Amino acid sequence: MDRVAADPASAVSETRQWDRLMEMAKLGAIPGDGVNRACLTELDRQARRLLIAWAEPLGLTPSVDVIGNLFLRMEGTEPALAPVLAGSHMDSQPNGGRFDGIWGVLAALEAVQAIREAGMATRRPIEIVAWTNEEGGRFAPGCMGSMAYTGYRPPDTWDAVTDTEGLTFGAELRRQLEAERDIPRRGLGVVDGATPSAYVEAHIEQGPRLEAEDLEIGVVTGIQGSRWFTVEIHGRSDHAGTTPLRLRKDAVQDMLRAIAALNALMHDPEDVLRFTVARIEISPNSSNSVAERARFSIDFRHPDRTVLAERGDAIERVVKGALTTCSATVTERFNADPITFDRLVRDAVEKAARAQGLGTLRLPSGAFHDAQFLARVCPSGMIFVPSRGGVSHHPSEYTSPAHLAAGARVLAGVLADLADR
Repeated sequence: MDRVAADPASAVSETRQWDRLMEMAKLGAIPGDGVNRACLTELDRQARRLLIAWAEPLGLTPSVDVIGNLFLRMEGTEPALAPVLAGSHMDSQPNGGRFDGIWGVLAALEAVQAIREAGMATRRPIEIVAWTNEEGGRFAPGCMGSMAYTGYRPPDTWDAVTDTEGLTFGAELRRQLEAERDIPRRGLGVVDGATPSAYVEAHIEQGPRLEAEDLEIGVVTGIQGSRWFTVEIHGRSDHAGTTPLRLRKDAVQDMLRAIAALNALMHDPEDVLRFTVARIEISPNSSNSVAERARFSIDFRHPDRTVLAERGDAIERVVKGALTTCSATVTERFNADPITFDRLVRDAVEKAARAQGLGTLRLPSGAFHDAQFLARVCPSGMIFVPSRGGVSHHPSEYTSPAHLAAGARVLAGVLADLADR
């Protein structure tokens, strides 16, 4: 294939991309047009095989690393050059939708196919990537694949992490790698000395701004930082009908005091800070017993590194200071600083969008993505397309075929640009 001036965006097929999305959505389909496709499950393996089945006839070569990240490589005219990576993740939330994550992988496939059909041969290889366990819905935290790939954490960090059935991440990963033993193995990215030249991730916005402003493309400026904690309140179980209140060590009541104190700590008149308590577990969880244990999650996010550090560091002190009869253990499970995306990728996204006559909006991402870790090792960026009603992580999540096609056209232009530098 000779290198020629071409417009890969014109070769993007709205119908082909949509049909692939709908076919993929059958794997793990749940009522209401939703998807439950947890990582390292049989459904996950089926989805990966389906992706490979679409990619191999295009001449793309699959490979897998030790953390299970799946790559599909389109060779460049100068194979020794560092590749451009594009992709996202294939796992979903337990009550998730058809577009979060998986569209970024299929958009990369569509973009690469369009580049090939346009008759282009880029200098650099382009690799489509499906990162392992971005969502963290089965094994927490998320973004394990991209954290290991970039050297942010060693790949065995999460081997002992369990799901709700007591199965460990390490054992389930070994099971998946064994099932994929026919797929060639590769080194672990940056850890093994292979740093990409750039990374681009296409994703639905998961927010309302693009739809509200009637714009097609979000040029993502960065991702706010995140800190996740687990708080466990230790009390004593007593009979609800016989034990006087003054003698109780009620874990639920002290949990409520701790959450109230945390709400005061996290108060933000500007409404920039994000503080969420979403998962609560009570033991013995009986209606006529005083709780001996209350456990809850904290999801704290902010775009300012100083605010993230100061208020996050204060969580343990505030929790323990709010307790009246119980004790507490506070464990930080995840910590990722805010990042700003490289101007190289931001400008390439805007240029490609303008070439298509599409309206753009520069905006940050409130959700974390694998791009947050790639940005630490190479120029990285994201392309957003509108989400109907701003809904995500729910079966009603929806983005129109036209908007998805527009995003794929922009991605094709960006990849052709970056891979020819």
